Amino acid sequence: MKRQIFAPEHDAFRDTVRAFLDREVLPHYAQWEKDGIVSREAWRAAGKQGLLGLAVPEEYGGGGTPDFRYAAVLAEEFTRAGAPGLALGLHNDIIGPYLTGLATEEQRRRWLPGFCDGSLITAIAMTEPGAGSDLQGIRTHAEDRGDHWVLNGSKTFISNGILADLVIVVARTTPEGGAHGLSLLVVERGTAGFERGRNLDKIGQKAQDTAELFFHDVRVPKENLLGELNGAFLHLMTNLAQERLSIAVSAIAAAEHLLEITTEYVKEREAFGRPLATKQHIRFEVAEMATECAVTRTFLDRCIEDHSNGELDAVHASMAKWWATELQKRVADRCLQLHGGYGYMSEYPVARAFTDGRIQTIYGGTTEIMKEIIGRSLLS
Repeated sequence: MKRQIFAPEHDAFRDTVRAFLDREVLPHYAQWEKDGIVSREAWRAAGKQGLLGLAVPEEYGGGGTPDFRYAAVLAEEFTRAGAPGLALGLHNDIIGPYLTGLATEEQRRRWLPGFCDGSLITAIAMTEPGAGSDLQGIRTHAEDRGDHWVLNGSKTFISNGILADLVIVVARTTPEGGAHGLSLLVVERGTAGFERGRNLDKIGQKAQDTAELFFHDVRVPKENLLGELNGAFLHLMTNLAQERLSIAVSAIAAAEHLLEITTEYVKEREAFGRPLATKQHIRFEVAEMATECAVTRTFLDRCIEDHSNGELDAVHASMAKWWATELQKRVADRCLQLHGGYGYMSEYPVARAFTDGRIQTIYGGTTEIMKEIIGRSLLS
């Protein structure tokens, strides 16, 4: 099925992204995976190419377009290239809306130029050792000391945790407030008491730094409160739809790419003197995956279009996220099986996609949380 959502300018942007990947990412990616972290030079190169801050107003150095289709192109191409380590989607699609939508004018001028040129790398710190999807379980807390907050606590599984120069921390500012006693505090690199733990050893996405963060009596200036005091819950809920859609876009792109490379593999690989593609079972497997991908792609493109028009709601974003990521997981498993022993070898793209993609059903809200959101909307 021919896709209908992109205009010529989006196609031109896709060419730009592919050229950037060929020039600035793929030649270095194996080394980044060994190092467990990408280079800061890659972030600055992305900023110079105009790949950061796509939705940030031009006056702050951004692209000036809220059209999510550009973000979708970026996500699709990085996924097809097998390069999730340079987490531009996290920076642009997940953290960007907090800075553009909640920041004061002073904060925008302080943070957004660096956000767009790649000199200021960002992270958001929500998950804790004892609290994931349940915001009421957050224990990191900040005490009001007049002209500043004193922040204490810890976070874990924080993407960009090692590289981040600016971390949006979800902290409890009203002890008895439950989920509605949380605020967003921005902690900057070099702040006394802010420490990073080890770069966590994950089964996939090896080039993407993921860390534990610790806050010991960190003095956070009052001017680093992002959004409303005790308003974090509403702010988080408002921005989660785009985060989940972004993950879903990557998921369907991964499934389609895996299907593409596996289709070529079974045409070439022989068993018992004939190509695998001549076996009925193989043809049925490919047919099933192709149909599932086509149906999912149609729904995802509609979600992208709706979101670009400001019409995507949290329920349909949750549907997109759980369905597309579970499809990605199934397709990765089936494609690895069709590659046989070669699929288990790390140098094969299907093996890396299998481990890189496994997190997709977990972060941004687990599949189970997505189903709860959808079910609650239908039955409450």
